[in-house]
Amino acid sequence: MATLFRRKATVLALGVLTLTLAGGGIAAAARPAAQAPATSAQPGARQPGSTAQPPVSAADARRARSAMNATLAAPATGTVAWAVVSANGTLLQHSANVKSAQRFTCCGLGQYEVLLDYDVHAKAYVGTVGTADSANVPPGGEASVAPRYLIPNAVFVQTRSSSGSAADRPFHLVISN
Repeated sequence: MATLFRRKATVLALGVLTLTLAGGGIAAAARPAAQAPATSAQPGARQPGSTAQPPVSAADARRARSAMNATLAAPATGTVAWAVVSANGTLLQHSANVKSAQRFTCCGLGQYEVLLDYDVHAKAYVGTVGTADSANVPPGGEASVAPRYLIPNAVFVQTRSSSGSAADRPFHLVISN
């Protein structure tokens, strides 16, 4: 009786594998052959409306290295680093680990870099449009956050208007350790 169940299980497993492979082949055949391959926009020239980050200059790399050398250890697990940045890239309020913020003027609107004194490339980031004024009613929009390309202790922030076009917006950033 046990041999019968083993044979049925083997036949069933082979049947499932066959159907899975056949379904994958059908899906591959249904894909258009004229489809252009995806290209990477980094680190080349930027196109208007592109979502790639600005290239890293030698001065940016030196500034990042000196900021990371300024501290001996990262914050304890469970703590957060945070920053409030104005639309022009000025760092308004921040935690001790945040060293600077800048707005990129070379590559379009709404692109910022926030520099910290420890490696944050594998941390969790949250960004939102927000101001530091007493009424704290920010303009409409959104903020996207990502690790900074080639700089492990920096975060890249892209802000957009409510319509989705790139726009300079003030934002709040939180980095969870």
